[in-house]
Amino acid sequence: MGWFLLSSLCLSLLSTYFSGSLGRVDQASLPPRGWNSYDSFCWTISEEEFLQNAELVAHRLHSHGYEYVVVDYLWYRRKVDGAYVDSLGFDVIDEWGRMKPDPGRWPSSRDGKGFTKVAEEVHKMGLKFGIHVMRGISTQAFNANTPILDVDTGKAYEESGRQWQAKDIGIKERACTWMQNGFMSVDTKFGAGRAFLRSLYQQYADWGVDFVKHDCVFGNDFSLDEISYVSKVLTELNRPVVYSLSPGTSVTPAMARDVSSLVNMYRITEDDWDSWKDVAGHFDVSRDFSAANMIGAEGLRGKSWPDLDMLPLGWLTSEGLNEGPHRQCNLSLDEQRTQMTLWSMAKSPLMFGGDMRHLDEATYSLITNPTLLEINAFSSNNLEFPYFSSPSFCRVKNHALDGPSISEPLTLGLTSCKDAEATGWSARAIEDGHEQVCWQTESRNGQQEPFCLYKKQPFSLNDDVTYKRYYDGKVHLLKAKKAEACLGASPNTKLTSKESKKGAFSTCKLHTNQMWELTNNGTLTNSYTGLCASMRRVRANSVSKSVRAWIATGRRGEIYVAFFNLGDQKADVSMKIAELGKVLPGKKFSIALCKCREEWSGKDFGVVDSFSTQVEVHGCALFVLNCSYR
Repeated sequence: MGWFLLSSLCLSLLSTYFSGSLGRVDQASLPPRGWNSYDSFCWTISEEEFLQNAELVAHRLHSHGYEYVVVDYLWYRRKVDGAYVDSLGFDVIDEWGRMKPDPGRWPSSRDGKGFTKVAEEVHKMGLKFGIHVMRGISTQAFNANTPILDVDTGKAYEESGRQWQAKDIGIKERACTWMQNGFMSVDTKFGAGRAFLRSLYQQYADWGVDFVKHDCVFGNDFSLDEISYVSKVLTELNRPVVYSLSPGTSVTPAMARDVSSLVNMYRITEDDWDSWKDVAGHFDVSRDFSAANMIGAEGLRGKSWPDLDMLPLGWLTSEGLNEGPHRQCNLSLDEQRTQMTLWSMAKSPLMFGGDMRHLDEATYSLITNPTLLEINAFSSNNLEFPYFSSPSFCRVKNHALDGPSISEPLTLGLTSCKDAEATGWSARAIEDGHEQVCWQTESRNGQQEPFCLYKKQPFSLNDDVTYKRYYDGKVHLLKAKKAEACLGASPNTKLTSKESKKGAFSTCKLHTNQMWELTNNGTLTNSYTGLCASMRRVRANSVSKSVRAWIATGRRGEIYVAFFNLGDQKADVSMKIAELGKVLPGKKFSIALCKCREEWSGKDFGVVDSFSTQVEVHGCALFVLNCSYR
């Protein structure tokens, strides 16, 4: 017990150090880290099961920076026959239409106590308590037409000479996409709508909640009005509450910019489960959010972090089941290392999802790996780098792709508009009064060979002035003069110049993802993502598209370089120290002496001018470089 109290004291002092200074609120100054019940219990977790897991987090993970324990969704749903994710009529609500913990699973919540007792137990462990909440108001409260609480008076909300009720503020047409029978938006233009949201979050604060995961307000269910007002309420509470958004289906950097200053975490992916397809699907979106400089941006009372979702490692349940954990993670050890390494290099919040009561040693060693946790918390300049930008930059050999090169196609991708490689677009007039937007590049014989798309205004001369003003400066880009297929963009856009029919072309519409703006400085900006287009030459004989690479700088000057093999064949990778200057300008790596080790093999390379290894299928290699400069 003495060791536990001393550990809690040390973590408390570290938290104070991380927050900047005593007494100053600085939320999520580092990517939040903790445990969430969803991956192991779905929605059916009980108070006993939750506190058992929380106690183990306190004893085993707290000293590694894991401080939040979060009850995921439907803690208010009775666990009875007929109750499932989108069932109706099984929830526990109070007289004001607010959700209450199911007393059958959360016995300490009886007599109106809510989560007060659970939060107190969590706080005694030295941890912080979190809950999952849904958008707006429940359909059950709407159907019951419950009155709205005015927290200032403790009575029903009154305005314009009448009391307001649930049906006055609920918007049935804006039901949660994935829980149609569960919840709907409230109209924040009405004082009663705002009063309802305020009563919710004041109650959470009264319970002692430190972390709120707000679902069905982001991505496909984007509700900026509700997010903005909830953020305002949280700033007015007498306790700091970390604000997280979920899920992240169809989220783009442009959408994230609207919310990043209002929150502390926001999902940028769909739900992540323990399948390789889910893990591999996180690479493109991670790349684009790092390129857009969203990692560690200004957030609610502190910073905000793009969130890649929980870590479904260890002992789990299965997606969609109404039962507790029953199986081991389906990912191989190499795939688990890839996931944990990407989450760390991208500085995603780390929320472990496995049942702590069955935590195996391999999983424990992975989620507490000192190098990964150091990178996740304290590294900077984190980005995926274009290892294929030149033949000597980074050599990758995939054992399935040996043989001579037959082509060197250009690939269109999205990158930050601040990047030098985004500059290179220009317009040129051609016959019949048409214009093209072209990327000027150099062929192997030194001749200029532009890659061009046809420029077309998205509106006609008959459109009204307001319409034109809205799209002023924006153009459609076509692959042929008379084509009706326009180039669109998403965080996953890739277009090969020799195979444009496989690119992101679709029927021309007035959608922002098909709107492009050519600027005077030679960048081509997409209105949907806020990112810019760039063209890169891919050497087919030396580069495997299955290998991805990230780089980051440590707080003591270390350089972290990670290679990920997303393919189904082993891959040999190598890189010269001198070429690091192309990714991290400002230091003269051409005169550097670097000590190098690889994390997963444990191999110490000594002082080197290059490094290489073989990366297993779906695996990764993580190099740690400590350099001095002559």
